[in-house]
Amino acid sequence: MGYIFDQGQFVDESNAVISVRNKAFNYGLGCLEGIRAFWNEEHHQLYVFRLLDHYQRFFQSGKSLHIDIPYSPLQLAQWTIQLLRLNAVREDTYIRPICFKGANTLHPDLTNSYNRVIIYCAKTAFIPNKALKVCITSWERIASNMIPPQTKSTGGYLNSALASAEANLNGFDEAIFLTAEGNVSEGAKENIFIVKNNQLITPPVSDDIVAGITRNTVMVLAKNILRIPVKEQSISRVELYSADEVFFTGTAIGVKAVVEIDRRTIGFGQEGPITKQIRNLYNQIVRGNHPDYLSYCTPVYEL
Repeated sequence: MGYIFDQGQFVDESNAVISVRNKAFNYGLGCLEGIRAFWNEEHHQLYVFRLLDHYQRFFQSGKSLHIDIPYSPLQLAQWTIQLLRLNAVREDTYIRPICFKGANTLHPDLTNSYNRVIIYCAKTAFIPNKALKVCITSWERIASNMIPPQTKSTGGYLNSALASAEANLNGFDEAIFLTAEGNVSEGAKENIFIVKNNQLITPPVSDDIVAGITRNTVMVLAKNILRIPVKEQSISRVELYSADEVFFTGTAIGVKAVVEIDRRTIGFGQEGPITKQIRNLYNQIVRGNHPDYLSYCTPVYEL
């Protein structure tokens, strides 16, 4: 895509430059967001899913990390719509806002340099609805008093990358983190739910997870539409193995069934009925096809 947003203006991506001396490049001093936009061919419309919610979380991440974002969530949301229009996007798209330390000085300090905001878009590759086979990683999840996982820090994603690499090299699709206490935290890049006795259970934010927007959406759908009880409580490793169903949620992945963990079959070894219901509902909502949740979808084009 030709244009990006860079510090208050739209520029050709080929003209965007970051110095090799930049603090963020050298030390990972930044925070990011991941946002999805979904094309609805029947409506001839591109819908951005929970746009303002994402930018509010982006703003909160920056505040926690001494990376004060120099624009409001509303301004960033408006510029994102303009960027999508400028690039004439008419397909499923991933949107990446990032705020990072813009100075080119040597020391890894957070408090003495200006903050630069860039937003760019990328085509979303088609992800087949393949159920996942995953493992518990040997890498421990970063904790709140280390690099707080509740913030989407750029440096913190090395933790996720190490876990995913370990899983992939050992023949698995993805990894699941445990906390220092041995509780289930989340996937390397996803939140996690289990289904047990017709209720959903997901780890609390205190178990070193990102407060996922897709996670929150699933909790709302389960309670309000499916009438399924939802609990936020710590989950032990063995509870994963004995769950009726397990699934991941996330902006990039959507809702995805997990059918094997550490070579143990979950449930009947295929996507379970509750996971399927939630996935189908979620897929309707993000494309603006559910009238009760149109407020979650921001249309890009004026019809």
